[in-house]
Amino acid sequence: MLEAYRRRGGAERCEERFADVGGVRQDVPVTGMKTFWAALPTEGRWLLSTVAIQTLGRGLTLPFTIIYLHEVRGFELGLSGALMSLIAITGLVVTGPGGTLIDRFGAKVVLLAGLAAMIVGCTLLAFATTPAVAAVALVLIGINFGVSWPGFNALIASIVDGELRQQYFGINFALVNLGIGVGGIVGGFFIDVDDPGTFTTIFLIDAATSLIPMALLLGPLRHVRTHGEHDADAPPVGGYREIIRQPVVLWLTLLTFISVFIGYGQMEAGFPAFARQVAEVSTQVIGFAFAINTAVIVLLQFTVLKLISGHRRTRVMQVMALVWAVSWLLLGGAGLLPDTLAAAIGVLAFMGVFAFGETMLQPTVPAVYNDLASDRNRGRYNAINSAAFQGGAIAGPVAAGVLLEHGLDAWYIAVMVIGCAGIVLLALAVERRIPADANGVPEASTERAADASSSPTAPTAD
Repeated sequence: MLEAYRRRGGAERCEERFADVGGVRQDVPVTGMKTFWAALPTEGRWLLSTVAIQTLGRGLTLPFTIIYLHEVRGFELGLSGALMSLIAITGLVVTGPGGTLIDRFGAKVVLLAGLAAMIVGCTLLAFATTPAVAAVALVLIGINFGVSWPGFNALIASIVDGELRQQYFGINFALVNLGIGVGGIVGGFFIDVDDPGTFTTIFLIDAATSLIPMALLLGPLRHVRTHGEHDADAPPVGGYREIIRQPVVLWLTLLTFISVFIGYGQMEAGFPAFARQVAEVSTQVIGFAFAINTAVIVLLQFTVLKLISGHRRTRVMQVMALVWAVSWLLLGGAGLLPDTLAAAIGVLAFMGVFAFGETMLQPTVPAVYNDLASDRNRGRYNAINSAAFQGGAIAGPVAAGVLLEHGLDAWYIAVMVIGCAGIVLLALAVERRIPADANGVPEASTERAADASSSPTAPTAD
């Protein structure tokens, strides 16, 4: 059956996958990377095999864009920070309309438009000598960020289903980190603030790497559909208001926001500021901490996927929250011993433990959103996920800046730990409302069948 499945054509395979999402390929228990790869359809292999290369260009530029604007182009630091915020603000603005367009026209069309904006934006930024040109470039990059999250998540969800989907999201996250991490290391050795041409080169490379997903969408993935066929007899699909009114979606969105607020929202602002100002460690230690973050995710992600397979995703989120609470307490301990070896060890330990928690977040939350969605509203569900993520990423640095600027170091750590407790409570609220299959456990009918088969009066199945 598996061999027959592999030999089917691209369009036919996509159609049959929707009709038989409970088939062998989607529910194969993955016990190793080889098994996972064999269980993937061809489209999934194409998409996953290019992730690290696609994100390499982003890793080249992400840590150094503000340095480029301030030290190379000579913009004031405050203005450079404001320009950088345009990426997140634009992304948040276009996420909602982007999700609607994905449901109406498909992810391929929207992603191609976003990637085109990314190419133009990176090219403009490579030669931007005025704040106005830089602003236009960063807005175009923000447009891509706003549509790429829901677009690629919808694409992934259309290619894989069931337990394989959760594993795919996790491995995809590890490869994204690998590409960004390697790109950051290469960029750190290559760029020179006294040579603007080095920055021009990395931004042009970032633009060129966007050609890879464009080629995939126009080639091997051209038959993948992320939106359902229009049916005049089908009930109308509700908009964002109807989706967010569902209690499970509301609680899940709040959980996502809090997770990002105390997680990724602190990685570019709160954590470096606390490590430098309170723990008083060197910039080299902070750089090494980010390298540890990438290494832990890449090395442990597949192991964690095997450990959480078959468990309730809400319970995995609770374990993640407890792990993160420990990491923030470690960072707080580093702040009690400033400018010491113990402080440096505490900072490094924080990032290693925090990264372990990250390996539990990315496989679960996107999978829940896509298991709750249908093909007719998948883009909007992923847009809600993206908006919650971006909202937390915007609010996190603001809160960190206010607390640390006023010397409220202990309160900063306390807010992070309280946020971890909030994740535990929100996960409990989601668990009471979420369908069993969306929570990563067998459906109720499957459980009833198992109970019946164990009954002494139950007939024996051949």
